[in-house]
Amino acid sequence: MIIKSFETNKINPKFNSLILLYGKNEGLKNQVIADLLKNKTNKESYEEKDILNSANDFIEGLLTNSLFENEKIIIIKRVTDKILKIIEEIKKKNLDNLIIILNADLLDKKSKLRILFEKDKEDICIPIYPDNNQTLTKIILSFFKEKNIHISQTNINLILSKSNGDRENLQNELKKIESLCLTRKVITAEDISKITNLIENHSISELADNCLAKNKKKIIKIFNENNFNNEDYILIVRTLLNKSKKILKLSYEFQKNKNLDLTITSSKPPIFWKEKEITKQQLLQWKPDDIRRFIYEINDLELHIKKNISNSINILSNFILEKSNSQVNS
Repeated sequence: MIIKSFETNKINPKFNSLILLYGKNEGLKNQVIADLLKNKTNKESYEEKDILNSANDFIEGLLTNSLFENEKIIIIKRVTDKILKIIEEIKKKNLDNLIIILNADLLDKKSKLRILFEKDKEDICIPIYPDNNQTLTKIILSFFKEKNIHISQTNINLILSKSNGDRENLQNELKKIESLCLTRKVITAEDISKITNLIENHSISELADNCLAKNKKKIIKIFNENNFNNEDYILIVRTLLNKSKKILKLSYEFQKNKNLDLTITSSKPPIFWKEKEITKQQLLQWKPDDIRRFIYEINDLELHIKKNISNSINILSNFILEKSNSQVNS
C-alpha cells in the first residue's frame, strides 16, 4: 500500500508492521522515521549486509523478542532487493509487537521489494521525493520564526543555494546558523556566507582532516598557527561532523572490500586527488562502529559547547587533542 510522506498518521502498528521508505531525500526520510519513532524507546538499527550475513540468527532473534518483549522497532538501512527473501520469511511468521522499517535508496519500478510493498494491503510503501524550493523555503521561514529573527528573501535564497535542493543539507546549514543565533538577533548575508562556506576556510578543513587522521603533531601546529576564537567553534564542529559522516560511509565500503585504493577510487561523490592521501590515513584509523560513536560524541560536544560558549574554543581544542592521543602520525 502506497502512502505519502506526510500521511504517517494513517499507519496502524497492529496491521502495518512492515514499512518501506525509498528515495534520495535523506533529510525527509529521517524526518519520516522520526515521526514513526515518536514516543518509541525500544528500537534497534542494522545494516542490510549484516542481516544478510546472519539471516537465520536475525529471524530467530525476532521470534524470541516477539514472545518476551513489548513493542520493538527494527530499522534496516541501505536495503536492496537482496533482503526480499528475509522479509517474505518474516511475513510468514506473523510476529507480534514488532515494526520493521526498511530504508532504501532509489528503487526502480521493477524492484521486487518495491512491488511487494506497493501491492500488499498491510505493508506500507512511502516514496520519498526531492524537495522543491517552496518546501525548503517553508522550512527556513519556520526556523527563523521560531528564533524570532527576521530574514530577508535575499538571505533565504542564499541559504537555499547552499543546500543544493537537499533537505538534509539545508538542516545542516540551519544548525550552523542556529549556533550563531545564540549570540545575536540579526543575521546578515555576510554571516550566512561565512558559516555555510566551510570549504573556503582551509585552516578549519585541515584541522578536521588531521583530527580524523589522528595526526597530533599537525593538529598542534594548526592550533599554534591560527588564532581561533569562540565563534569559530561553529565552523570547526560542523566541518568535523560533515567529514566524519563521509568517513563513516567510506569505512563501510572498506570493511566490505578490504581494498583501500578501490574504496577511494569508487567513492561517490569522487574524492579530489589532493584529499586522497589524508582520506586513506583516516580510513586506517577508524572502523565503522568507532566513527559512528565519534559522530555521537561530536553531537554531544556541540550541546556542551552551547552551554559554555565563552569557553568554547578551549573545550573544542581539548576534545580534538584527546581524540588524537591514541596514535601520533608524522
